[in-house]
Amino acid sequence: MTGLQELLADIETLVCCESPSSDHEAVARSAEVVAALGRKLLAAEPERIVVDGVTHLRWRFGDGPPRVLLLGHHDTVWPTGSLRTHPFSVREGVLRGPGCFDMKAGVVMALHAAATVPDRAGLSILVTGDEEIGSPSSRALIEQEAQDCDAVFVLEASADGGALKCRRKGVSHYRIEVTGRAAHAGLEPEKGINAGIEIAHQILAAAALADPEAGTSVVPTVVAAGTTVNTVPAAASVAVDARVWNEAEQLRVDRAMRALRPVLADATVRITGGINRPPLEESSSSGLFRLAQDLAADLGLGELTAASVGGASDGNFTAGMGIPTLDGLGAVGGGAHADHEHVVVAELPRRTALLTALVENVLAKRDPSDATNPAGDSGTARR
Repeated sequence: MTGLQELLADIETLVCCESPSSDHEAVARSAEVVAALGRKLLAAEPERIVVDGVTHLRWRFGDGPPRVLLLGHHDTVWPTGSLRTHPFSVREGVLRGPGCFDMKAGVVMALHAAATVPDRAGLSILVTGDEEIGSPSSRALIEQEAQDCDAVFVLEASADGGALKCRRKGVSHYRIEVTGRAAHAGLEPEKGINAGIEIAHQILAAAALADPEAGTSVVPTVVAAGTTVNTVPAAASVAVDARVWNEAEQLRVDRAMRALRPVLADATVRITGGINRPPLEESSSSGLFRLAQDLAADLGLGELTAASVGGASDGNFTAGMGIPTLDGLGAVGGGAHADHEHVVVAELPRRTALLTALVENVLAKRDPSDATNPAGDSGTARR
């Protein structure tokens, strides 16, 4: 197994380079740290791909198109200066620091796993810089890199207890904007068109699209309306977060959101946004999960469990393309985005060994039509 002390040292190096998604210069500095770690471990320089100011890194091995993709991100939600209040530490078997769990430990694990694969031909490693804000500049790159792959292994952190993430909800983001007409709230309110009242109607209509039995949530979040306490609001808006388990539900909600119409006479309603990430359905991960279970048993790592989670990742993109995708292969721990974010140290070499075995196994099956191909029975047609 990969040496624990080297893993810890490399995670510390990466965690101590802060990389909030919105700060492109900080993300670029972090990319150089990741590149240096990869150069040390892989004896190979990555491509630096800058899209809309965001720095992404890619390593490719072999002459043909990638067959296995290790996918991760090096940006975090933590603002610059977080190390002052949440310093890197390793105490009593627990590693802490901003972004350690989500997902800088996973990036380091990917590099260490790749370093121990004897024949890397067909392997690609993609580390993006804007996952935490929806991957606006990296989605096309991710989909391009995954299109010919037999397997995508996502180094996002595990679910509770180390479970692999075999099912993720799809995510859609919308913004409802209402235009009314301002008027003095005391002298002549009847001459106004109250955008606040209209947005209230729209909030209720959007929320009613949820289907708890299907696991579909449609949640109005950030609301804004009005200018002063004595003025009928001329404008209002609300953000809406929708999450679903399957494509049919995602399309239903999308159509219904776009069909919203004003209730008040002469008010106007504008809907923007849409589907951000398709669902990662269980059919996309089932074959690879069974392989991971078998390999974990062979390695003496104990029983692996699967989890369904409401959050999305870049693995949703590749699963949506019909590429077999297994997520949650990164650190075991908890507290993503929170003050108690942490990694269980003892699991780092164990999970890195599992990742290495997965990569080696899929790369060894050179014929994608091989009936023993673990990715071949995912049940998902490529789109």
